[in-house]
Amino acid sequence: MASKPQAASSSGTKSGPKKKHPLKAILSGGISGGIEIMITYPTEYVKTQLQLSRKLDTPTSTQGVSESASAAQKVKSGPAAAAVNEFLPMKHYKGAFDCVKQTVNQHGPLGLYRGLFVLLYGSIPKSAVRFGSYEFFRNRLVDENGKLTQGRTVLSGLFAGSSEAIFAVCPMETIKVKFIDDRRRKNPRFKSFFHGVRTIVKEEGFSGCYKGVVATIVKQGSNQAIRFFIFNNLKWHFQGGDPNKNIGVVTTFLCGGTAGAASVFGNTPVDVVKTRMQGLEASKYRNTFDCAVQIWKREGALAFYKGTTARLARVCMDVGIVFVLYENVMRALDYIYPTDEQ
Repeated sequence: MASKPQAASSSGTKSGPKKKHPLKAILSGGISGGIEIMITYPTEYVKTQLQLSRKLDTPTSTQGVSESASAAQKVKSGPAAAAVNEFLPMKHYKGAFDCVKQTVNQHGPLGLYRGLFVLLYGSIPKSAVRFGSYEFFRNRLVDENGKLTQGRTVLSGLFAGSSEAIFAVCPMETIKVKFIDDRRRKNPRFKSFFHGVRTIVKEEGFSGCYKGVVATIVKQGSNQAIRFFIFNNLKWHFQGGDPNKNIGVVTTFLCGGTAGAASVFGNTPVDVVKTRMQGLEASKYRNTFDCAVQIWKREGALAFYKGTTARLARVCMDVGIVFVLYENVMRALDYIYPTDEQ
């Protein structure tokens, strides 16, 4: 594919679109992220529940009951016994809609918003770091005419995703997964966001907020590389050669949604491993690679695509909404406080 997402406009000028000020990108990204997560959180909750579920042997015969009793007898004391007795029996969901139905029946509609504030606290800095980092790296990778090649577009997205993984996503995602996983306990321990964070840090140390950091960096890096690449190419197509043309809310949303869908199919397996590594039972895995191996051996290849439907719905809305909000908030900031980064 030709190097054209940031190519010159058809009017004859050789300059690309104006550079966006990184500080305004941080502010715009933060505002966009906060609004977006309040709209799409229920699908994130369902996705995480599906990924935390595991394939368990359900006793359907005398032999099954006997085997289960025998296995339980082997676990008499220690951490393993505590883990077995601490959690409610694992729920089996037939799919995303069944998960919603069971959650609403048991906890009411607000049950789908368990852990919202955890992700809200993380979504704002996550989007701020993502867009701020992207514009920072993009501004340094464009050529003298303001153009960005396809390869450098991917690289800018990769840097942005890795930055948000380290500074925002990993700690907040770890806490979010632990909060959702805590709901499976007979007696949930976390009374509030800050109580949960204090408990995690007290019991596991600061590193307890950085479980699955490798998988998170891989996930976020590939996510943003794919999304910015697809979005910029689609946006360029609809701009018709004019890099500063406003393509409108609907078209921007469709471009963002398509970019989000592409990232889902590209890295859902990494997302599943990351979620398992950040759950309350992450101690059963030695590391990220061991987690992937165990999932493969015990549950099969399809287990790496658990929660795809829920994640697809969430991500398409997520990316579409965020890009629409980001473009419009940035435009408003440019009007209020003009800056010339060209």
